[in-house]
Amino acid sequence: MPKQWFILHALSGHELKVQRNIASRVQQEEMEDIIGEVLIPTEKVSEVRQGKKTTVNRKFFPGYVLINICLYDEGNTFNERAWYFIQNTPSVIGFLGGERPAPLSEDEVNSIVHQIEEKKETVAPKVIFEPGETVKITDGPFLNFSGMIEEVDPERGKLKISVSIFGRSAPVELEYWQIERTAE
Repeated sequence: MPKQWFILHALSGHELKVQRNIASRVQQEEMEDIIGEVLIPTEKVSEVRQGKKTTVNRKFFPGYVLINICLYDEGNTFNERAWYFIQNTPSVIGFLGGERPAPLSEDEVNSIVHQIEEKKETVAPKVIFEPGETVKITDGPFLNFSGMIEEVDPERGKLKISVSIFGRSAPVELEYWQIERTAE
């Protein structure tokens, strides 16, 4: 039977639990020929917690898991064993699409896999900044100064900010985590 990609709706925050449950149950119930890979598309994101820069994994689609499974055979007949296997997996709400879910197209799968590969190596900032925004500096020698963003360099995670010092505008280069948006 051909395996196709489907989307499972999982309890939010339980995506890894679903992935582990499926992996262990596939081996126990000898379903390797019916169920393949389980993917949780994520990207690395940098953020500041308690004054320290940390990197965390953020899910592209919180509450959803991709699964490569033989849900239909060549004659488009429903595979009840696979269906009940997934429905009886803890933390799984069901297939996206209800009683007769449609598989993802090859283009959709390739797009998601490309996104995963593209973002695997880079660490994106949790907050995206735009030129012209007013921000407050939260770290470094210009602590508590306000300034306006002149340039954004997402590859390096740096910003060029124009800060007013002694009545004169001076450019300062800072990392994303060293600033925060001002409440306007």
